[in-house]
Amino acid sequence: MRLSRLLCSALFAVVTPGTISAQQSLAAFTAGQAQSGRDLYQRNCAACHGIDLEGSGDAPPLAGGTFVLKWGPKMVSELFGLILQTMPPTNPQSLGEAAALNATAYILQRNGAQSGTDALTPGATARIGATTNSVPASAAPTQGRGGRGGAARTIALGAGSADGRGSANGIRGIAVAGTVRNYVPVTPEMLKGPPAGDWLIFGRNYQRHSYSPLSQIKRDNVKDLQLKWVWAMNDSGANQTTPIVHNGIIYLASPSNIVQALDGRTGDLIWETRVGPDQAPGYGGIRSIAIAEDKVFLPTSDAHMVALSAINGQILWDTPASDKPHPSTSGAIVIGDKVLMGLTGCARFDGEGCYISAFDIHTGQRAWRFYTIPREGEPGSETWGNLPMNNRAGTETWLAGSYDPELNLTYWGVAQSKPWNFLSRRLTPFDKTLYANSTVALNPESGKLVWYFQHAPGESFDLDEVFERVLVDIGDQKLSFSAGKAGVLWKLDRKTGQYVASREMVKQTVWDHIDPKTGTPRYRTEILEMQLNKPIHVCPSTEGGKNWQAMSYHQPTGLLIVPLSQSCMDFTALPVDPKSVNVGGAGERKFLAMPETNGNIGKLAAYDAETMNEVWRHEQRAPFLTAALSTAGGWVLVGDIDRRVQIFDVKTGKTLWETRLGTSVQGFPVTFSADGKQYIAVMTGLGGGSPRNVPAVIAPEIKIPQSGQALYVFALP
Repeated sequence: MRLSRLLCSALFAVVTPGTISAQQSLAAFTAGQAQSGRDLYQRNCAACHGIDLEGSGDAPPLAGGTFVLKWGPKMVSELFGLILQTMPPTNPQSLGEAAALNATAYILQRNGAQSGTDALTPGATARIGATTNSVPASAAPTQGRGGRGGAARTIALGAGSADGRGSANGIRGIAVAGTVRNYVPVTPEMLKGPPAGDWLIFGRNYQRHSYSPLSQIKRDNVKDLQLKWVWAMNDSGANQTTPIVHNGIIYLASPSNIVQALDGRTGDLIWETRVGPDQAPGYGGIRSIAIAEDKVFLPTSDAHMVALSAINGQILWDTPASDKPHPSTSGAIVIGDKVLMGLTGCARFDGEGCYISAFDIHTGQRAWRFYTIPREGEPGSETWGNLPMNNRAGTETWLAGSYDPELNLTYWGVAQSKPWNFLSRRLTPFDKTLYANSTVALNPESGKLVWYFQHAPGESFDLDEVFERVLVDIGDQKLSFSAGKAGVLWKLDRKTGQYVASREMVKQTVWDHIDPKTGTPRYRTEILEMQLNKPIHVCPSTEGGKNWQAMSYHQPTGLLIVPLSQSCMDFTALPVDPKSVNVGGAGERKFLAMPETNGNIGKLAAYDAETMNEVWRHEQRAPFLTAALSTAGGWVLVGDIDRRVQIFDVKTGKTLWETRLGTSVQGFPVTFSADGKQYIAVMTGLGGGSPRNVPAVIAPEIKIPQSGQALYVFALP
């Protein structure tokens, strides 16, 4: 039995490096136990907690001084009991005693304890913080990677891993050789105005509408949809991807940085390239690749940007975005002669922080970098109070931005500060921590900031505003729509960043007021007065009223169709050691049902983009785990955690068609045409943090298969 890939949501936080020596006989373990625990951890836990136990946004660190503030006085048996009783979150108490002891032994070993001849037992009474012998977190094994400082590397055709990064089955390069025949280069004009049958960009167009002008599949005939083919995807990591489709060829990114070209009509594999490195189960999936000219661009899970030949899959260049080893699950967008990517995995006090990067599409050379935490002395730095750079973390950009070609501005959402709460950050709720929870508008040629709007100054509950920016023109107004985990729909002037309007789409109790002129939210009084180590009730939970499941703008009706979730939580802010590197979110959460929802976690709702009024809603027990996809055929498609794909009438919300797939329906569905026939492609997937962990707690009757990631393609008879 394995430790769940969903460890992220649990209190699986452990010891500071080197805290075990005193009373060693009471916490003895064998080398075999530690080795078994190490193998188990790397397969199933590193996905969320990090390869060196550093933690992440959803998962606390397993090493570092921050934990010792809470767990130092506790016994090893309590750590073992926590693992045994709460793991995995989707099926508590199913891990088994032996596996839980092995996991505990490995964690103790990684924190300085020495193995011996006596096995670890459930009754070990040694105090976790008994000693302070130190083992640096950097001593942990890390995924290899090549290159530093943004210098491009050209990779020869074929297998091999000279730079040490490796890939699945030890192959790096072309794993299956083939050629896309009669390939037509993707021009800048095609990206600005995609052909009707193509899906060239995450969200289909630069404006992120997730809308297709195809209309062969209509409201009247959608009931006749049939499954045409299925393609199994790699199960080694999380899957939240979006295919790219050009001239009937699907370019698909699978977990462990595998890119494939498939015939969209038949599902036949044309070529496959493995870029590496492998991914652990549960690790956040690559959400979008990009295409331009004759190249496909993959932002890898170790923060490289890699260019592949769209014709045969050859690796053309490979450039690290980060100057040091770094995980990432962001997406890519091509604008002009540059490909842009965000960065994730910034929940560390390492002084570097997060940034958006741009690379020349021909050479791979880095063109610019925009830091989402201002450097000390730069404008905005003062919003972090007196915190030094080494104590500023977070502000990831884990979804690719949108773009307005007329204004020549690219719009990105920025995630929350870390640690999550203002008390854990040792700040006040009035310290804004720019550019966290903001929309930033950048010049794509230089990376210079043109304007920003901060949706949630001082945000403190992991309710970030990082998601898609949907660009809509209404009359002479050029607008940007977005929504974050607080469940508020924001409307901004995208020329200036000025606030226009907002609308609460689910129950939220964090902000008691949003200024109608400036859009500045104000915390409710109880939050301003909250204390460390004392829970406070807030809605929504970190599942998010709105999360990465993107909305769709249905142009003919002027409706925004938004997948939403309804849940709440008791949130406890924890103290953080400012000298620690591994800090994570530093918050504990108890997930709860949202009142007045009749137990319905999932909500799909349509909003008039002009008035912001809700036009219709569909509520159900299971939350939605895909983006919304709408078409000129008058329907909108979404998938949910309970394996269902549903198609609704875009005007009324009436269900027109549904089917069930192998596991949770997850990711970004697309529609395309080949040889005059319209197809719909939908993914199933695993992983994803709170959007999966929360329903596991408050809707445990929903059973989710833990394998079966695949691409399903439907069409009319």
